[in-house]
Amino acid sequence: MEIRREGYASAAAQSLVQASVAEMLQRYDGRGGSGAEPRTAEFESPAGAFLVGFEGEAPVACGGICRYDDATGEIRRMYVARDQRGGGLSHQILRALEEEARALGYGAIRLETGNRQPEAVGLYRSAGYEPIPRYGPYVDDERSLCFEKRL
Repeated sequence: MEIRREGYASAAAQSLVQASVAEMLQRYDGRGGSGAEPRTAEFESPAGAFLVGFEGEAPVACGGICRYDDATGEIRRMYVARDQRGGGLSHQILRALEEEARALGYGAIRLETGNRQPEAVGLYRSAGYEPIPRYGPYVDDERSLCFEKRL
């Protein structure tokens, strides 16, 4: 997989974001997520980046890093296309996001995932992420599981 920086509003990024939204609505019985829809600017320099993984010309994985606070980045919109799962692409995109976070000067990264996404929870735990209390827009959402990793 070739991983490239892409604009969040790009066709490649949005094809994966829309697939992710559709899957989450299905997993959570039509209920949307707690977090506000990220703005394109959140994923731009100097505080963020949005990455898309390609197999040939096909976008197959994505994720963004944006500013949570001066010392902490937040991973948002991480997703691997259903037909591409099981081949380690999630590990690759997560490592690339961690590298971006370091390059942006963050000392830690945090993220939120859902309680009906056991594969995501397993990925984050295996990559060294520790559970933390729910934060920000997720505080009152019993579906939310939050994690953080020191870089």
